Amino acid sequence: MPNERSRQLQDLAQRVADALPLEVAEEMVLTGSVSRGVADEVSDIEMLIVTPEQMELAACFELARAAGLEELDTWGDQSTPTRRVSGLLEGVSLELIWWSREYAESSIDSLFNRSDTSSTADAIAHGVALRTSGSLSQWQARLSDYPEELARARIEDAALPWGGFAAAGLLTLIRPGERLALTEWMYDGASRLLSIVFALNRVWLPTTKRLEARVASLALKPARLAERIEEAFAEPDLRRALLVMTELQLETVALAPDGPNVNRARRWLAAGANLLSSSER
Repeated sequence: MPNERSRQLQDLAQRVADALPLEVAEEMVLTGSVSRGVADEVSDIEMLIVTPEQMELAACFELARAAGLEELDTWGDQSTPTRRVSGLLEGVSLELIWWSREYAESSIDSLFNRSDTSSTADAIAHGVALRTSGSLSQWQARLSDYPEELARARIEDAALPWGGFAAAGLLTLIRPGERLALTEWMYDGASRLLSIVFALNRVWLPTTKRLEARVASLALKPARLAERIEEAFAEPDLRRALLVMTELQLETVALAPDGPNVNRARRWLAAGANLLSSSER
């Protein structure tokens, strides 16, 4: 059940949806923490708006202003078909994503490409219709099936960097003055192991916010997954931090199906964990 803050923000989002002309906004989808019912006092409102034709950014601004939003701005790559408008309504931040109907359909198709690592599929799968022409239910029906072959491909892609050079190369990340390089490696490693875990469970990859809650229901995962990621990044001892992350990566690929990258990663991560562990003593 949605919490009280989510209900309040959904009501505010519905007011915005109702203020937009039917002939312009044919599909309006509430996404993010509000749609999942877990919003808090710092949560914003995220909405996808689908229009019959591609809109100019200036027109999106005018429609948002007419719906009551203030302090309008935009963000992101302006060369894509996506139009983005942010603003405030009664002190609440809103982010409006505008897609044409044609671009929406092609974007849903692209979610089934092995190279897609965005959280868009998760956002759509948990979306709530504020206004619909039937598209959202069709998209969610498609997303209810996470193909096994797609999961295997994404697991193999995620395991790609783990190996191919000497495991002793990990020691270069814990030299004095290499905190940035270590952080980059660990962030990439955490992102990749989460990609594997969600693919193993045939669940669309979410953002990393509220990670503990998002992984709680997953059947296949290393023990204390979210907690250990936090521990790795909070650990002041660089060698220990890298060891925690490497062991977590190793346990993750141990759960994965065999494949060239996965098999290589198992050997390499095991060697790396042994090296870091023996050096720690």
